[in-house]
Amino acid sequence: MDKQIYLCLAHMSKAGLEQKYVKEAFDTNWVVPLGPNVNAFEEDLKQFTGGTHEVVALSAGTAAVHLALIACSVSPGDEVLVQSFTFCASSHPVTYLGAKPVFVGSEPETWNMDPVLLEEAIKDRIAKIGKKPKAIVPVALYGMPYDCKRIMEIADRYDIPVVEDAAEGFGSKFDGRILSTFGKFGVLSFNGNKMITTSGGGALVCQSVEDKNTVMWYATQARDAYPYYQHTAIGYNYRMSNICAGIGRGQMTVVQEHIDHHKHVQALYEELLKEVRGVHIHRQPADSRYDSNYWLCTATLDANVRVQGQENAYKEVIKTAVGGAAGVIKAVESATTDCQPNDNVEALRVFMAANRIETRPVWKPMHKQPVYADAPVYTNGVEEEIFKVGFCLPAGPWVTDADVKYIVEKIKEAIL
Repeated sequence: MDKQIYLCLAHMSKAGLEQKYVKEAFDTNWVVPLGPNVNAFEEDLKQFTGGTHEVVALSAGTAAVHLALIACSVSPGDEVLVQSFTFCASSHPVTYLGAKPVFVGSEPETWNMDPVLLEEAIKDRIAKIGKKPKAIVPVALYGMPYDCKRIMEIADRYDIPVVEDAAEGFGSKFDGRILSTFGKFGVLSFNGNKMITTSGGGALVCQSVEDKNTVMWYATQARDAYPYYQHTAIGYNYRMSNICAGIGRGQMTVVQEHIDHHKHVQALYEELLKEVRGVHIHRQPADSRYDSNYWLCTATLDANVRVQGQENAYKEVIKTAVGGAAGVIKAVESATTDCQPNDNVEALRVFMAANRIETRPVWKPMHKQPVYADAPVYTNGVEEEIFKVGFCLPAGPWVTDADVKYIVEKIKEAIL
């Protein structure tokens, strides 16, 4: 096999509608962060999420988190409860506002926010600082739904708004209801590796027209209604461009096809890996309420499994970005940290890369990141243990059945 098998890349619709809508944007000179494609894409997203919520198309999923927190009145000195086992975009916007993330650990079945730890954290923060957190940010990790029922019950009990980070869970459902519609706000992402893409971009799902108007005001520099530019609040340049929205409109025609394919790839991994010693594909709970889009297929590797090249793991400092990162990365002096995947997981990554297969460690818990060393955390250690043994497998629309079989054969070959 001579092609590179990437972890997850969205692809264009078969009809090429993306090109049609982008061409229309150029032909009509709508090449700004508003326009017919933006309006139509927002309507498509509204219908996809059930037709009862409002949607604001934005420049990134991170921007959606940021604006949702602003709309929840998060301000300097406040605390926000955030799932620790996630990408940094779930927590960084908290710090943009001068607030403090309080990290909550995971339950073992879904790998998502543990409701027991969540309530423990709420009670303890009230006892320690005399006020409750301003918001709760659960995450649909790798597309897996979190326990929406229990988390929303807890949030309602303490009257704390929920910002659902469904960036990885576009199209995932809980009890038949689409993720991003349970909380006060829902975050979507259309980055190049998501279920659908606008090349970059995101959206915020809102419960009301009033919430949508507030978010749109902040997303367009918070300009007041005068014939000149006057501002009574700090705003942001966060709206999606008409060109990117045109790509999104085309992508919406194949979104269900993408979701179905990801589920098919997951089922194939489950079948082919079931007899592979020490490798365990992560599945959604048997509870029928859970319906994951399986944005990424993830697995764990037993600590006692030996892998080719394991003796050389972490012997050399990484010089380039690993895991799809782009742009500049900061050079480091040591190849190791105090919290990292096991040697055999790293050896498997290197072995697969040598065979033109991109695998990746699972997210490093945020409370183990140096930048959050002083942040409060409520954990049972589940996410730390998963980080040591977990890895991600290719699952995107470009991954064929033959690719999956090749990937599994290489995993078998890697194990000694």
